[in-house]
Amino acid sequence: MAEKKTTTEMFEEAAAAGDRSQKFILSLFVAGMTPRSLRAIENARELCEQYLKDRCELEVIDVYQQPGLAKDAQVIAAPTLVKRLPPPLQRFIGDLSNPEPILIRLALKEEKESS
Repeated sequence: MAEKKTTTEMFEEAAAAGDRSQKFILSLFVAGMTPRSLRAIENARELCEQYLKDRCELEVIDVYQQPGLAKDAQVIAAPTLVKRLPPPLQRFIGDLSNPEPILIRLALKEEKESS
């Protein structure tokens, strides 16, 4: 008879195995097609392609075209990248030109220790 795993063991196994196959659902809120918005779109797509290849779904939402979606997502500035899945929900404000803090908060990169 197989030994039953504890909840902690199952969680630890899922955490160890799930990181590489977990699907990310991201929404990028922009304000029109300004240079800053276009830069944010390009940077978000590059982040998905480079770090989340084949496991990222990116939706671009223009707050001028769909203001209700921005209100529902509690977006107060644009551009804002919202990570919906996996939990927890996270928001990143700006054009995403510095991916380092985003990657660290998404647990895709380890934070460098200061000497």
